[in-house]
Formats: sequence, structure tokens, C-alpha cells
Amino acid sequence: MTQAMRDFLRDRNIHEVECVIADMTGIARGKILPKDLFLSEGQMRLPKSVLLNTVNGEQPNNTPYVGATDPDMICVPDPATLRQVPWAAESVALVIHDCQDFDGQPVGLSPRAVLRKVLALYEQRGWRPVVAPEMEFYLVARSSNPHEPLVPPLGRSGKTESGRQSYSIDAVNDFDPFFLELSTFCKLHELGVETLIHEAGAGQMEINFSHGDALELADRVFLFKRAVRETALRHGIFATFMAKPMETEPGSAMHIHQSVLDAASGGNIFSKPDGGASELFFGYIAGLEKYAPSATLLFAPHVNSYRRLSRFMSAPTNVRWGYDNRTCGIRIPNSSPANRRVENRVPGVDVNPYLAMAATLACGYLGMTGGLKASQPTAGSAEQVHDELPRNLEDAITRLRDCEPLSEILGPLFVRAFCEVKELEFATYSRVISSWEREHLMLLV
Repeated sequence: MTQAMRDFLRDRNIHEVECVIADMTGIARGKILPKDLFLSEGQMRLPKSVLLNTVNGEQPNNTPYVGATDPDMICVPDPATLRQVPWAAESVALVIHDCQDFDGQPVGLSPRAVLRKVLALYEQRGWRPVVAPEMEFYLVARSSNPHEPLVPPLGRSGKTESGRQSYSIDAVNDFDPFFLELSTFCKLHELGVETLIHEAGAGQMEINFSHGDALELADRVFLFKRAVRETALRHGIFATFMAKPMETEPGSAMHIHQSVLDAASGGNIFSKPDGGASELFFGYIAGLEKYAPSATLLFAPHVNSYRRLSRFMSAPTNVRWGYDNRTCGIRIPNSSPANRRVENRVPGVDVNPYLAMAATLACGYLGMTGGLKASQPTAGSAEQVHDELPRNLEDAITRLRDCEPLSEILGPLFVRAFCEVKELEFATYSRVISSWEREHLMLLV
């Protein structure tokens, strides 16, 4: 426990500390400890199997991954993540923990450890990745019936959005009380949020983050989702990060802008001294072209994710690349040489941010270190290219499991466990009888 952490808790008169880790789904798990107990213990213990929960709370056979005895792991607080929880009724702090074995080694099943493992590979090369995520989400009316379709909420006008209001200032202003409080919470929570726009869907918003270190940004995205949901509840509505929450509306993405700096000079390795694009830049693109289809399970981790990845719904169905081309899965925004970057448009907003960032950086790393060559850029529309990504969760599981280079970088044990968690989710989902089946098959077949 550092003195800075003790001073933080004392100066803010903190009563309790939320000790948090992210499981494979990205759900916050952990314990809430009284301040004195947190200070005296300095760490917490949790069963390793906590990391293996499906989104609906089930677990696969844990024995191959944590052992037959379901042992504990040590969760060590990261001082850089200590924050005050702005919406709590009392003075409460939150700190994200790293998962370790009792010998001090990282627990390879931990999403934060997976991202750290990828970043260590970059560090060994003298490189430092920089990322900037764009988060889309929907505000929806509260509903307690999961069988009813979601609808946009009532704004200050007393009406719901009847049509799409892309980039509308007035549509954002209709939810001013929500966004004013969210802005305050994000500032107090030190989330580094930059801009807010209204996206294409009815009730769909987008918030962009300032660029920075990948681990720090993954932490901020992880905390941001909770901040949005908590703020929405305070205003009598729901906020959802489902990839495709409404049948006729566009899905929600987490586009990831990424570049790589030389750690010594701070220069962008995607650009040559004369300002032109470097071989490493094209190698990074080639890595995404080759490996993003195999990494799709980490970019689209739920059955609902594949409803977003469909044609003509403002979402990519390919891994083509192009300059300022939003029909491609890999977009190169217009920028100066110092800011040359790649935008991965495949991830949905329903991802675990640690795993999505680890996966996209792993793809780029494999491309750069493997000397891969990028294809020619797509100048026109790539909408007609729709057979390069997995079409469903089952296909994505197979693609990731069969990709040895990605497995080696992310950790073979992690990949096997993650695939098994997702197989269990898919099996559970497959038992559900949908309203479409009842409507069209019950009396007609």
C-alpha cells in the first residue's frame, strides 16, 4: 500500500473501497471493504474461477484452467487506478486490481494480464502503442420485460425520437440533465472523455476518449460503462452497451484508433522521416487483415454481436482497408505524419475492453514482426465484401481456437478457457425459443 493511496483515502474521508477486477466478459467482480480493512490487508483474495463466468453467471468445467481444488488468487491494487466513486451516497473509492498467483506471477486468465502480456512484447521492441476508443451506446426507456423490444426514452420534450438524428445538437440537448451529470461524473472519475455526439440510431450516442496508453484506456472504458449505466438509472432510463439492441437501428461499436510510438524518441513509427508511410505501418495493416478474422471472438464476443456485423447497417463485414473509407473494417483517417494511425472498426461496444485492445494490438504486432505485406487499399465501397469475418459466435470460436499465432501471444491457456466460456454461453442461448419461432412456426409447420 503506497503512501499516496493512504493520503488519498484520508484526504477524501473515504469510508469504503470497491476492490474490482474484470472477468472475461468485462463484468466488474470483487469486494467492497471498509477503509481500515483495505489498508490493513493491502490486497484481496478471490477464487480464480471468478474470471470464468459467462455473461449469464454460469461456469464451464474449471478444472483444466484453475485446478480441481478451485484455488484462490491474490488481487493486488494498482495505485494508478485509485479513484473516488462520484455517484455513491457516501465517500467511496474504487481501485482496479491485478490478479496474481501466490508466487507473484500474473494469472494468465485475467483480461488485464492478457493486455499487459501484449504490451510487454511491444516494450521489448522499444515500441509504445497509443490508442483512442470511440464508444457508442443507446439510451432506452426502462423496461422490466425482456420479451418486449427496447424503445428510445422520453426526453425533455416529452417525446421519443421518431427518426434518426445523426449529429443533431438538439437531440443531445433533449437529454441535457443526463449528460450534464455524466460529464461531471466523468471528470470526477478521471475518465478523460473528450467529445459527445448523437449517432445515427434513435437514442444512440457516441463519446470519444483522448488518446493514451492502452492499459490506461482499457481501465477508463471499463469504468466508463459503469458510469453511464449508473447515471442513466439516476435519470429514470437505461443505458445499454449491447452491440445491436434494436432490430431496425444501427449497432453500437467501439472503434479503436491506434498508432505506435518509438519509446526512445517519441516519434510515430508509422511515418518515415520524410513524412511518408513506413513499412511498419503497412505491416500493421497487413496484420489486421490476416488475423482480425481469427480475433473476431474478442471483437464480437456475444451472440448479439453478429447482428451488428451485417451489411448496410453502418458496420463492417470485411477486413479491407482504405483511406478515410468507412465501408472498410480497417480505416485510415486523414492525419498528419505525426498522427498517422489505423482505425479498427470491427469491435462492438459490448467487448471486454482489455481483450479487444489486446487482440487488435496483437494482430498489428504479428503483422509488423512477421514482415507481412498489406493488400492494395480499397478506393470505392467495400459494402459488397461481406464474407471475410465470422458470421456467428460458433464460427468465431472455431477461428480463434485454430489460430496458433494469436494463441501464443494472448496465452494458450487463456484462449482455450475463453473459447470454452463462449461455447457455454452459446449452448445456453441455443436452448432459448424466440418469439419469431413461435410466431412463424407454431401453427404453420
